[in-house]
Amino acid sequence: MNMIKVMLVEDHSMIREGLKQLLELEKDIKVIAGFPDGRSAVEQYPKVRPDVVLMDINLPVLNGLEATELIRKTDPQAKIIMLTIHHDREYLLRSLDLGAMGYILKDADSRVLVEAVRSVFNNQTYIQPSMAKELVSEYKRIKSGTPDRPESFLAKRELEVLRLLTKGMLNKEIAKTLYISEKTVKNHISSIFRKLDVQDRTQAAVYAIRHRIGE
Repeated sequence: MNMIKVMLVEDHSMIREGLKQLLELEKDIKVIAGFPDGRSAVEQYPKVRPDVVLMDINLPVLNGLEATELIRKTDPQAKIIMLTIHHDREYLLRSLDLGAMGYILKDADSRVLVEAVRSVFNNQTYIQPSMAKELVSEYKRIKSGTPDRPESFLAKRELEVLRLLTKGMLNKEIAKTLYISEKTVKNHISSIFRKLDVQDRTQAAVYAIRHRIGE
């Protein structure tokens, strides 16, 4: 089992300790360092060398966006997840522009936090489902060419799953909506990823919007 080494950057010590305890309930996750401000995170990152960084945005001395930009300049492969109270699309897009691989809200369910850490560790982008629609709406302006319509190579059920995934639904919610098991949903999503040649849910959602699936 690969142990995922996490660095926490959060200015409230109680929240930082709570996150540490929550993450370390998982056998494959270990919090190896925690810092209260962006400057400390930037300075200590080369020494700590975490697999994943959980970064608050509202930080003293140097905010999370500035810290993310500086860390990514020294290590372009750095895997950073923004953990924030901000629901704003602007913060989400700015975070992604600076190289963050994940964006989750502080009021998210614990399973979302753990899923985000594991996904980003495995080189996948992770946007909290409730925020994914913000990203999707931005890409509605994108007009692509006219390749083969997805309807020609995705099964009817796969199209249904993709439409619900694009709305930001979790696997459990998709399963309940379509009256199928979560395992079946996972199988459909794996098939969708393979057929669309995408790596994660965010890429699949963007593809769906570009091709006007669900309109």
